[in-house]
Amino acid sequence: MANNKLLRMDNVGIVVESMEESIAFFEEIGLKLEGRTTVEGEWAGRVTGLGTQCVEIAMMATPDGHSRLELSRFLTPPAVSDHRDAPVNALGYLRVMFTVADIDELVARLMKHGAQLVGEVVQYEQAYRLCYIRGKDGLLIGLAEQLGQH
Repeated sequence: MANNKLLRMDNVGIVVESMEESIAFFEEIGLKLEGRTTVEGEWAGRVTGLGTQCVEIAMMATPDGHSRLELSRFLTPPAVSDHRDAPVNALGYLRVMFTVADIDELVARLMKHGAQLVGEVVQYEQAYRLCYIRGKDGLLIGLAEQLGQH
């Protein structure tokens, strides 16, 4: 048996259409832009299997510093498929879930950025209020407000 243990999860990667709108959307949720860069060249394409590529990347961090989203916008080669309209029971990665202090206030702010509720804000027992939203760029985001924690 190999002596290999998981150290941490570094980030979740999300391919976006509009980098500026996506950064603004995730900043509205409360993530902080850590940095932006462009990754290009044959070496990067060897990792992704896409060959020569040019990708704009923005790294967004949660306030506690433990979780990150890596937003990517492919300049070359261009995006070839679009899963943003897939229903929540489609196979593959579903969504990113954030715990927030005030779900109603945040949903109202995100709707000003073009977000839409997928269903409705629902209370689960006396523990959480939960909802799914789609951002303007079509990304599916989960929000959870833990009750009794204010």
